Amino acid sequence: MRKALIVGIDHYEHCDSLDGCVKDAHSVNSVLERHWDGTLNFPNPKLLTSTEQTSAVNQRALKDAVEELFRDDAEIALFYFSGHGDRDDTGGFLCASDMRDGDDGLSLSAVMTLANRSPAKNKVIILDSCFSGAAATSAVGAHEADIRDGVTILSASTAGQYAMEAGGSGVFTSLLVDALNGAAANLVGDITPGSVYAHIDQSLGSWRQRPVFKTNVKRFVSLRRSKPPIALNELRELTVIFPSLDFQLRLDPSYEPTRSTEQIEDPAIPAPDPKENATFEVLQNYVKVNLVRPVDSLHMYYAAMESKECELTVLGKHYWNLVNERLI
Repeated sequence: MRKALIVGIDHYEHCDSLDGCVKDAHSVNSVLERHWDGTLNFPNPKLLTSTEQTSAVNQRALKDAVEELFRDDAEIALFYFSGHGDRDDTGGFLCASDMRDGDDGLSLSAVMTLANRSPAKNKVIILDSCFSGAAATSAVGAHEADIRDGVTILSASTAGQYAMEAGGSGVFTSLLVDALNGAAANLVGDITPGSVYAHIDQSLGSWRQRPVFKTNVKRFVSLRRSKPPIALNELRELTVIFPSLDFQLRLDPSYEPTRSTEQIEDPAIPAPDPKENATFEVLQNYVKVNLVRPVDSLHMYYAAMESKECELTVLGKHYWNLVNERLI
């Protein structure tokens, strides 16, 4: 069972309302609900949004929803929040529609207590709000954190920063949705909290808001599957085509299926071999995802026509090991 609570609050009764949080919540809801192939990922995510008084999300409703999310023994319980955030000397807060002073919002310490005590195997908290990096940070010391086993936090900014918007959407959430749509996927299509953070972190300049990543897990859970950039059956052929990590495969013209008229008429150039052509097509796919490179040649075509070698890249050796250990 995979559960998700997605909250977006634009309407605030006693302070400036926002414009874009509800849109962001719908975008996150849409991308998380299903994998790339249409199969269910987070079935029926609970979506709480507020655009006006009649749809206000008050502090009690927000807390009740978070409590419900973390109550069950789910495989993963994911909480996303987009809205106002605040902080004081006691810590940070997620502001509901009825917030007056900021510190009457849902405290991040309460969210962390619920997540830390949850029987869910994986608890993922994603916050696009100002000062959201205060999550799991002790009010006594900024370097102290209480993150229990299975908890991961990804926040839009540090405890002292505002979360920026651009083009009617949160900068952080725009990058989050890009990551979940495949920009942060590995070669089997899995998108993890760690790869999402890496994508967001690399996409934000040093002088902009800085995302914060905190985790206490033995192994990252996959948040979503995107379309793999290479077929799984081809990926598993790595150890067949390359019997060892340092093996260099010698190519020859029979691997390359295309010929010029002169090459066809040259008896010194062997004709294309259908079996080798099939292998060469797989090798070309490896090159596209940086698993294989030609040795002493600019292109695989020339490596084949000049009877040179190709070898695994550093990334190729990593995936070779995964295949060899039957982890893929």
